[in-house]
Amino acid sequence: MTDTTIALAQEAKSQRHKVTGDVHLLLRRGAEVLFGQRQNTGFEDGAWHLPSGHLEADESVVDALIREAREEIGVAIAPEDVHFSHIMHNSSSGGRIAFFFTVDTWQGESTNLEPEKCSALEWFAADALPDHMIPYCRTAMERVAAGDSFSVYGW
Repeated sequence: MTDTTIALAQEAKSQRHKVTGDVHLLLRRGAEVLFGQRQNTGFEDGAWHLPSGHLEADESVVDALIREAREEIGVAIAPEDVHFSHIMHNSSSGGRIAFFFTVDTWQGESTNLEPEKCSALEWFAADALPDHMIPYCRTAMERVAAGDSFSVYGW
């Protein structure tokens, strides 16, 4: 092997994995949590899922959660009302980090602001989740209920 081949091999080994970050909102109203029913997304359409979205560049996970809540369901959340619930390392798309946060205080009425992606919003009891959910979300909800702050899924 040449020095160049060795150098390239070492560089390939040392490259860091890039991971997508997701934020998920457990908006709680007493014992209930708000879910949206997916449509026209091309992934798990018809499934119920928490309001969620991707972390954008130069954005904290708390800022992302607040932005997604405003964009998707029209509620205003103060940073001090965001409480960490769970983090999941999910194997989908080569690896994702999903942050789950609970909020029980907000301003405004939840409204479906993305009807092209969400056919309905509905409150479900946290101990009686909808039948059709994205599997990793169901697992995360079960882990949150059990008081577990970390999980891996699909590896």
